[in-house]
Amino acid sequence: MTGRFGFTCEKGSATGSRGMVVTNNPLASSAGAQILLAGGNAVDAAIAALFALTVAEPMMVGVLGGGVAHLRLPNGQHVIVDGLSTAPLAATPDLYRPVSDVLPDYQETVGRENYAGSRAVAVPGALAAWCCTLEQFGTMTLADVLRPAIAIADAGFIVTPYLETCIADCAADLSRDPDLAALLLPGGSPARAGTRIRRPDYAASLRLIAEQGAAALYGGSLGRALTDFMAASGGLITAADLAAYAVKQRDPVRTTYRSYEIVGPPPPASSGVHIAQMLGMLEGFDLRATGFGSVRSIHLLAEVMKCAFADRSAVTGDPDFIDVPIDKLISPAYAASRRAEIDLNRARKWQAGIAAGESADTTHVTVADSGGIVVSTTQTLNGLFGARVAVPGTGLICNNYMFNFDPHPGRALSIAPGKRVFTSMSPIMALRDGRLAFALGLPGALRIFPSALQAIVNLIDYGMSLQEAVEAPRVFTQGHLLEIESALIDSVRDELCGMGHDVVASPRVAGGMNAIGFGPDGTLTGAACWRADGTPVGIGGGLARAGIGFAI
Repeated sequence: MTGRFGFTCEKGSATGSRGMVVTNNPLASSAGAQILLAGGNAVDAAIAALFALTVAEPMMVGVLGGGVAHLRLPNGQHVIVDGLSTAPLAATPDLYRPVSDVLPDYQETVGRENYAGSRAVAVPGALAAWCCTLEQFGTMTLADVLRPAIAIADAGFIVTPYLETCIADCAADLSRDPDLAALLLPGGSPARAGTRIRRPDYAASLRLIAEQGAAALYGGSLGRALTDFMAASGGLITAADLAAYAVKQRDPVRTTYRSYEIVGPPPPASSGVHIAQMLGMLEGFDLRATGFGSVRSIHLLAEVMKCAFADRSAVTGDPDFIDVPIDKLISPAYAASRRAEIDLNRARKWQAGIAAGESADTTHVTVADSGGIVVSTTQTLNGLFGARVAVPGTGLICNNYMFNFDPHPGRALSIAPGKRVFTSMSPIMALRDGRLAFALGLPGALRIFPSALQAIVNLIDYGMSLQEAVEAPRVFTQGHLLEIESALIDSVRDELCGMGHDVVASPRVAGGMNAIGFGPDGTLTGAACWRADGTPVGIGGGLARAGIGFAI
């Protein structure tokens, strides 16, 4: 049966009163729930879930990756933890040779050097950020939160159809790396769904991290293994790069939309600024009246996305290298001026209103505990299996974060030594009347923050349930093709083409969104969508009443 918005949800939500863990893999959700049940807080659980994901979702996340975490603390403070990767100190703006100056090949380089292989690897930030966050905001030791991941790596895990498909999609590249080929291509073919993968070498690396902390990588034997591999294979990362890496804490970007306050990460993340910008433009339209999935609503979404991407390419990046005009970009006056440029009847090309490519595979974790801590964090190796090379003998899979930089010199997002990668990661939270209403995020690179925008609109304008909002069909454009998920396209294709949009059907726009909703009575609702192996785990009940015993 088709639902009230023209689509049917494929998954069900979970509820809880004392905690909620939602990740894109059931083993990781279980790991986070174990930690909550053992008395840990949401930070402990989130870090445990992320380590478990590095084992069971190896195509998406790893300790050699990077990411952004959004924490809400019991006192209402919001903290953004920036663990994004940086360009090696030897990297230069002309490191790669671009193949084109226009979309859709703008990000591509000769020999795919910025995408696959050792020259695509940026300085990792994930492990440093996870350890720093746990030490500052968690309650458990690193060894405690690593136990579930180590157990999964030792015992192995069952390959899901999703993982099998990801391996098959990358098989040609994976076959060129001996460690990854042995792990993922047994007998020369992709590991099949239902078979078991064990990762003893990676379990040993995790045990070393449990003993030594982040120092195992940033100065220790894992770091030496990485830099030796880089030197032998043409990569750029050195011991000096690892020693120079620093986790950063940043203040969030805040905006209002309808009666909600939307809180997200600042640059070098695009999401907080450009979601605020797009919401500001959309606030001048009655989206509820246009209806979800209508030609008018899709046209408006497409136009504000194109506007945001035009501004993003001009002025958004690492704030240590670029003066990002955040206040102007999110101001009502700027939103009104850009809104006035929308032609309600025709698609248009957008240029940046202010002077001044990412890869598609990531993961997201959303956790809430009974003490008022909420974590929404997006982490990635960047592309599927990152650079598709592993550090020999360690089980560590390298990121390909250098693909995020503009390979053309002289641009806002061009490569520079030590520069942080920019990202579309969108660990977003929304408040109403000072109370947390929902927290959400998803993988999907360039498609992340436009997809997060649509979930916000789904919840606030269309009144969708949390499950409906994360599963709803999506659209995406950055000014080239207008991608529309298959569930929507048949009813709108002709009219949108007639308005000048270059419409294409897409089986999936971005990745598996997960979210937690916060009811006024304290009920937590967890939801994950069909685009990944997302699984919500809700926790209720609790300990016995104080002073209660049992006597015969």
